[in-house]
Amino acid sequence: MSSIKKLAGQTIWYGASTIFSRFLIYMLTPYLTAVMLTSDYGEMNLVYAIIPFLNVVFLYGLDTAYFRFSQKEEHKEGIYGTSSMSIITTTLLFTVVMVLFSGPIAALIHLKNHDSYITLAAFIIGLDALAAIPFAKLRQEGRPRKFAFIRIGGVVLNIIVTYFFLSFCPAMLKKHPDSVFRVIYHRDFVVGYILLAGVAQNLFQVILLRKELFRFKPVFNFQQWKLIMVYSLPLTIAGFAGMINETFDRVMLNWWAPVANANEALVQVGIYGACYKLSILITLSVQAFRMGAEPFFFGQSTREDAPKTYARVMKFFVIVLTVMFLVVALYLDAWKYIVQNKRMWEGLRVVPILLFANMFLGIYYNLSIWYKLSNRTSAGAYITFIGVGVTLFVNYFFIPRYSYMACAWATFLCYGSMMVVSFVWGQKQYRIPYAWKKLVAYMVIVALLYFIHHFVTGWWPYAWLNYTLATVLLAAYSFFILQVEKKEFRKLPVVGKYI
Repeated sequence: MSSIKKLAGQTIWYGASTIFSRFLIYMLTPYLTAVMLTSDYGEMNLVYAIIPFLNVVFLYGLDTAYFRFSQKEEHKEGIYGTSSMSIITTTLLFTVVMVLFSGPIAALIHLKNHDSYITLAAFIIGLDALAAIPFAKLRQEGRPRKFAFIRIGGVVLNIIVTYFFLSFCPAMLKKHPDSVFRVIYHRDFVVGYILLAGVAQNLFQVILLRKELFRFKPVFNFQQWKLIMVYSLPLTIAGFAGMINETFDRVMLNWWAPVANANEALVQVGIYGACYKLSILITLSVQAFRMGAEPFFFGQSTREDAPKTYARVMKFFVIVLTVMFLVVALYLDAWKYIVQNKRMWEGLRVVPILLFANMFLGIYYNLSIWYKLSNRTSAGAYITFIGVGVTLFVNYFFIPRYSYMACAWATFLCYGSMMVVSFVWGQKQYRIPYAWKKLVAYMVIVALLYFIHHFVTGWWPYAWLNYTLATVLLAAYSFFILQVEKKEFRKLPVVGKYI
C-alpha cells in the first residue's frame, strides 16, 4: 500500500496544484457567461477548440518520452538537453508558420475577420510548449512547490488580466469616455482580451522556468533523439486524434448546427461549451490523476507487484469518479448556477452524458499504461483512431438533426469504445488483474441511481425533494462502497484507522 500512498502524494502535490489552477480558470465560467454574449462565448470556445490540436503538434509527445527515457540509465545523460533543444527549435518554427497562416486557419473555423485570435493562440501554444519540458523536469526531480507556485501564479495573472480588460476597462471608459481606455479597450475584441490573458499566463510561466529551460548542455544526441521520436510520434498521432474526440465537436457543431445563420451556430457552440464546463469535477480529477500517475506508473514498472498496484489504483480511481458523478448529476440544479446566462441552461441535459463520457476517458488513460510500458505506443494511435471514427460518424450524421445532443452522445460512444478496446487488447499484451466486473457494476449502479432521481423529480419537481433524495442516494452509495471495499479502505493511510 506504500505505492498507493506515493501515488496519492504525487497526485496531491502535482495534481492538486493543477486542479486548483484549472478550477480557478473554470470558475471564470460564471463571470464570462455573465459578461459575454452567447455568440462571443461560442467564438471563444471555437478558438480554444483548436488550441489543444496545435498543442499536440508543438509538443509531439516529448514530455511523456522524457519521463520514459529518463528512467533508463543509458539515456539519463543528455536526455534533457536533447529534448530541450528539439522543443525550442520546433516551437519557434511552428509559431512562425501558425502566425503566417493565421488567415486560413481563422477561415477554417468560420472566424474570417479574426486573424488576430489565431496569432494570439499561436503565442499561447508556443509559450506553453516551451514550458512543458521544464515542468516535466520539476515533476521528475520531485520539486512540487515550485511547480505549484508557477502553475497557480500563472492562472491568477490570467484572471487579473481578464478582469482588467472585460470589467475594469469598460467601467473606466464609461466614466471617462475620452481617456486612454478608449485606445486600450474595444468591445468587438472581447475574445481577443481573453486570449491575451492566456498569453500573459504562459509568458509568466516561461519567465519563472527560465533556469530550467536553458539549463542544459548544448549537445544534441541525434541517435537518442531518433529513439525518442520512435517512441513519441505514435503518441503524437494518438494525441492529435484524441483532440478530435475531445474538442473538435465544437468546430463541427459550428459547421453543421441546424440553425438559420452563422451567429445562431455560435450560440449553439456557446451553450454546449458552457454546459460542458459542468463536468468539471470528473475532468479535473482525471487531469490531476494524469499529472501524478504518469511518473508513478513508469517508476513502478520494474517492480514485480506492479500489475497488482495498477489494478488497485484503477479500483480507487473508479470509486472516486463514480462518487463525483453522483455529486454533479444529482445536484445539477445547484451546479447550473455556475453558468450565469440562463439561456445556456437549455443544454443542461448533456451534462450527465458528458460526465459518464469523461469517466470513460479517465479509465482509458488508466488503461493506457499497458502500451506505454511495453513500448507499443502505436497501439494508442490505433485505439484513438477508432474513437475518431465514432466521433466523426455520429457528429456528421446527427448534428444536423440533434445539434449539441449529438456531440454529447458522440463523446460518450467515442470514449466508451476506446475504453473497451484498450481493456480487451491490453489484457492480451500486458495482463493486469483489474476487478472489472465489480467496477462495471459500480458504474451501472450510479447510472441507475441517477435515473431514479431523474424519474422521481420529474414527476414531483419540488426543490426539497430534489435535494433530499439526492443526499439520500449519495449517502446510500457511499455506505455501500464502504461496506464492499472495507478491507481496501482500512489499508489506506490516515483515514484507514477510522473505517
